[in-house]
Formats: sequence, structure tokens, C-alpha cells
Amino acid sequence: MTNSLSGDGDLDRRARANQAQRLAGLKTAYDFIICGAGSSGSVIARRLADNPDCDVLLIEAGGSDEDPAVMDPALWPTNLGSERDWGFVAEPNPILGGRALSMSMGKGLGGGSSVNVMVWARGHRTDWDYFAAQSGDDGWGYEAVLDLYRRMENWQGMPDSHYRGTSGPVWVQPARDPSPIAQALLSAAGAFGIPRFDHPNGQMMECAGGVAYSDLLVRDGRRHSLYRAYVHPVAGRPNLTILTDTLVRRILFDGSQATGVEIERAGRIQSIRAGMEIIVSTGAINTPKLLMLSGLGDRAELERHGIPLVRHLPGVGRNLQDHVSFGCTWEYREPIPPRNNGSEATLYWKSRPDLEAPDFLFCQVEFPVPSERTAARGVPAHGWTMFAGLANPQSRGQVRLRSADPAAPPLVDANMMSDPRDRETARACVKLCREIGNDAAFGPYVSRESIPGAASLADDDFIRDAAVTYWHQCGTARMGLADMSVVDASLAVHGVRRLRIADGSILPRVTTGNTQAPCAIIGERAAEILRRHHRL
Repeated sequence: MTNSLSGDGDLDRRARANQAQRLAGLKTAYDFIICGAGSSGSVIARRLADNPDCDVLLIEAGGSDEDPAVMDPALWPTNLGSERDWGFVAEPNPILGGRALSMSMGKGLGGGSSVNVMVWARGHRTDWDYFAAQSGDDGWGYEAVLDLYRRMENWQGMPDSHYRGTSGPVWVQPARDPSPIAQALLSAAGAFGIPRFDHPNGQMMECAGGVAYSDLLVRDGRRHSLYRAYVHPVAGRPNLTILTDTLVRRILFDGSQATGVEIERAGRIQSIRAGMEIIVSTGAINTPKLLMLSGLGDRAELERHGIPLVRHLPGVGRNLQDHVSFGCTWEYREPIPPRNNGSEATLYWKSRPDLEAPDFLFCQVEFPVPSERTAARGVPAHGWTMFAGLANPQSRGQVRLRSADPAAPPLVDANMMSDPRDRETARACVKLCREIGNDAAFGPYVSRESIPGAASLADDDFIRDAAVTYWHQCGTARMGLADMSVVDASLAVHGVRRLRIADGSILPRVTTGNTQAPCAIIGERAAEILRRHHRL
């Protein structure tokens, strides 16, 4: 890695030398094994490795994050479809005219936090209070989580001691010198009675919503992924081993107790034991796949693939959720180059005043982004796109095994827009999107609406053709007390010992906004629980 990528050559050299030594002496057992170095797994690895008596193994299927496409905020779209993307594709969806949507997920150190748009969105008060009610644990409630956010953050914006922290590992800053097109969005929203806030992660997420410049994980002009925030600074410690390019094939059991993992690395299959616990943090598509390959899931599903049952858990793979959005695009009068990450303003609002929380999620992107079908309507050479999204979709999908081969991708039935309520909300969402985008505030910069087009109806056909994912998959190993839950409030798998799940799959429902920050909270909560349970 060069200094232009990392910014700390000495730290890099120490980490590289230490990890080479750790890998040369790879052990057959560690205290804790963490499967997945993404937004949650990175947090857990750091918090456990802070105790020098803990021997921690962090396993990642992908490779290094040392690449300009990762570290340069402007290049994030180039990660989609690359070797840093699992490249999942959902099953054809009849509601969307048979379209099979891309379900990209980050693969490599940092997971999604190394390939995403770098937006830091905490979720709404009602999300966290709902999670507390579902789990029966106030530790998942808004006030408890707010305290965790303050401890995590190193906030670089306007001081706000009630909502923001300044001494944590996660460098969070407002979009610096934002594009005039982002300013126009804030002005246009005001014309529709939508209030403006200094930042989107305080009061704005306790009320009906609003508009603000986005909070970003960008530091000194480079991506500040959760791997960079948490793990990279301690990669030189002797009690932390980071194993990349390694697939966890299955979790190993002695009866109902998890004992280790079977991995594949450089064509070799081997087993590694866990002295204390195994934590699965492989994401909302790979986590249910790994659980089912290991004998945890619906009995009939496992029997179909000849997998011996360890525990009948019918909720594994069910309850799949994601934010769906519909891109509307406007053509610039003159080219305006994207700034920062190319997505500097965000808006949340309600379709009806009686709702408890926002059900619209708007994300502005400073370049044209059509779907494969709406591109036929004509894509301007220069323009901007508003993704009009559903913040609280009602549709639910499922992840199932395609085969018992660990190398085979799972079958993902996203089932987006299957609930009629989502289609109703989508119509209102696209209508507001077009009204805002055609406001006079954009007049100096925009010549016309290109998609769907000023003379076109934003009808159900457009919604069907425009629908894309925000890549916020979650919910497939939900936390709770009900029969279809998979983990309890401590993230322990029901009926199984020494195995926890800590990633977006445990969320009972998708949060209001991007899921990176909630996944970091899941990591912090998991680490707290583990340290308390093992008296570390």
C-alpha cells in the first residue's frame, strides 16, 4: 500500500509485518472467531482485540481494501460488479415485469463500508424503540443507542454535544463544499414545507423528517471505512489475526454447541476451533446461507439438500428486506462535476401526517443513474438523479440454498414491491420527487426532466421499470422472541451455544436510512455483550 492510499506508511508497515507473522504461524484454535470483516465484524474484532488476553481471528472471504477504487470517494461506483462485490442477483420478479435486480454486497476488508456511498445515517428513533420492543431489551432502544453513537463518533461538523460525539474512532463529517445542486435540493425542499437541519443524525431523526447535507465517512479526502476506523489502527497487535481470501464453509458443532469453523483458503480446506465463541457477521445474504450449510434452518429446506439438522430454525433466511428506490433524472444546463462522494444531500419525509416516522427516503446523486429499462427513455450526458425510495417497505423476501455446495451462490427472492402498500407509497414518493426536482431552485442548473420526462406519466409502468435496490439488505436472521426469530437480544442463536450473529441480518426491520451506521451499532452491542458475558 502506498501512502497516498493509507496516509500512514509506518502503521501500514507494522501491520503488514505483524499479519505476515500471524499467518505464518496460523493456529488451530483462537478464543474468538469472527466470520466477516464488514461493518459489524470490524467493530467486534477491534473491541475484543483491545483486551490483550483475547486471541482473535477475523476471517474475510474477500481481499485487501488497498485500492484507489476503495479509498477515493468519487470512485465508489466502480466497485459495483468488481471483485469487491459478491455480485448476487435476485430471482426474476413478476411484480417488476420479470426483472432480476442486482443485489450487490461488499466483499473484502470493510465489507459494505469499503464499497458503499459512505453515507452515515443512524436510523429513526422509532426504529430503535421497535427493536427494543421486539427483543425485550431496552439496550436496543433509542436512548441507549444514542449514547453508543456519541461514543463511536469523531464528529467534525457544527458542535452538538447532545447528539454528536467527538472522541470516538469513526470520523464523521458533513459534505465539504457541496455542489450547488445539493444546495438547490435543500432550498427546493423548503418550498414544500420540509424543514432543513444542520445535520441528519439528530433531531431530524426524531420527528417527521427533513432535509440536510449528508454525513459522510470521509477523512482527508479518503474513504474512512469501518475497517479503517476500527481494525486497521490495531492490525499490528499480536493477539489479532486477519485472514483474508478465506471462505468459511460451515460452522462446526458438537451437539448443539458451536466448536469451530471449516474454512477454505488457497484451495485447502481446514478446521479452526474457537475456545470461547464464534460470531457470524457475513451479511444478510451470506449469513443465512452459512447457517443453513451448518445445519441451522428450516428442517424441510435442509433435508432437501441432504444437510444434517442441528437446530430447526424456520426463520433463517426469511424476512429479507431492502430499500427500493425509483430514479428520476434531470439534465444540466452546463456540466457540474460531482463533488465529494457525488451524493451530498439527503431527505426524509412522510406520505401521510398520521405516520409515526418518515416513509420516504430521498438520496441525491450528482450524475445520471438510470435502470437498465429507464435508460431507453434517454440518458443525458450530464445531469443528476434523485432516488425516490421507500424508507419502510412492507414487502418481504427470502434467502434459500441453491445447493449444499458452499461455493454456490444462494437463491435470493427479494420479492420487492409485492405488497400493494409499497406500490401505493411508491406513487406518492415519485410524485413528490418530481415536484421537488422541478422546483424553481433548480432553474439555474437544470434544463429539463429527462427521466421519466416532463410529458410522461410516473405511472405503475414507470415504477416497475425504475425500481432498483439501495443495497440495504437485512432481516434474514431476525432478533426477537417470536417463533420466527433466530437470535435473542444478546444475539445468541436460539437453542445453540457459543454462536452469535452480528450484522444487518438480525434487524427485525430495515432502518430508516442507510444501514452502515446501524451495523456499526450492532457490532458495538455485540462486543459489549461478549465482554460482559466472558468478563473480559
